[in-house]
Amino acid sequence: MRNVQSNSSPTAEQFSKRIKSAQTSTAPSLFSFGSLSASGFALFVTAFSANAADPQIPKLKLQPEITVSGLSSGGYMANQLHIAHSSQIKGAAIIAAGPYGCAQNSLSIALDHCFNKATSAPDLAIADTQMQQLASAGKIDDLKNLAGAKVWLLHGSKDTTVHAAVSDALSKQYQQLGATVSYLNDKPFAHHYPIAAKGGNDCAVSDAPFLGSCDFDSTGEFLTHLLGKVEQKAATTTGSLVKFNQQEVAGDVADGMGDEGFVYIPTSCAKGESCRLHISFHGCKQNADAVGDAYPRLSGLNEYADTNHLVVLYPQTKKSAMAPFNPNACWDWWGYTNGDYATKQGVQIQAVMNMAAWLRK
Repeated sequence: MRNVQSNSSPTAEQFSKRIKSAQTSTAPSLFSFGSLSASGFALFVTAFSANAADPQIPKLKLQPEITVSGLSSGGYMANQLHIAHSSQIKGAAIIAAGPYGCAQNSLSIALDHCFNKATSAPDLAIADTQMQQLASAGKIDDLKNLAGAKVWLLHGSKDTTVHAAVSDALSKQYQQLGATVSYLNDKPFAHHYPIAAKGGNDCAVSDAPFLGSCDFDSTGEFLTHLLGKVEQKAATTTGSLVKFNQQEVAGDVADGMGDEGFVYIPTSCAKGESCRLHISFHGCKQNADAVGDAYPRLSGLNEYADTNHLVVLYPQTKKSAMAPFNPNACWDWWGYTNGDYATKQGVQIQAVMNMAAWLRK
């Protein structure tokens, strides 16, 4: 194991003991857990030293390839990270989002063509020219890496937040790049992350926490497409959701993001078994400040992580009224951070990749 600020490293056995100890801890936590069982409570207790900004992370044995997923603005971010770092990101699952370069660094274009208007018409020709130029300049990886990449897309037929034409354009773009695309667009889902579990909203409702109980296992569906055969998800989680300071881990490029992010570490990965890294991006108004623990608790990713040796990174944004204008805590897909937002130089992309590198150290 290693410490963000210290070289002292507890053993895997000590880390396991800390998890078990956390299960009976009565210390206050970031979230309110209501009627969760003791095992459910343990999942969301951070198993590290008393300083939440200074977590102890077990030394992980992560495979080099990464997969990503995201909803809405998080879907745009998953796509941007995939395109920018396609040499490392080998698969993407995207719910209710549009193509790379849709907004062209313009809020007005974003609102006119990448959101919910019936006249939405993302310009794929301009986006393709932009991608070619960025790849030639080394600002994104070689586009040839995307040939054969696994991509899973979902757009609910009841979604009134992102128009179907926008998601259709994303599917077309990935197909033009040679990706292996699975696109579901005939399910009567509203604008949310559809789940099989209880505890979300009505499937026809798009409202916080933007997880819809639709009797549909989005997570299992997309993991199967991205990874191949996956094991059945665990009935209850046994790993640990660790809270960490994003600025201390990722540096100044994370200054505009939330103070704290999360990483879910299955017990098998904490013990040194070979594991894969998956990065999951929440949507607008779905960050921890807005919906608490709902996204990692209900999406099902942690349950699949336990049985399929996945470490899951949950980066977090924060809302801001001005400088930048991001009142809904969205990921940057139109340029509110800077003009390089969708490239390797984008501050959010740099921050997330720094977090991934931290987990590999």
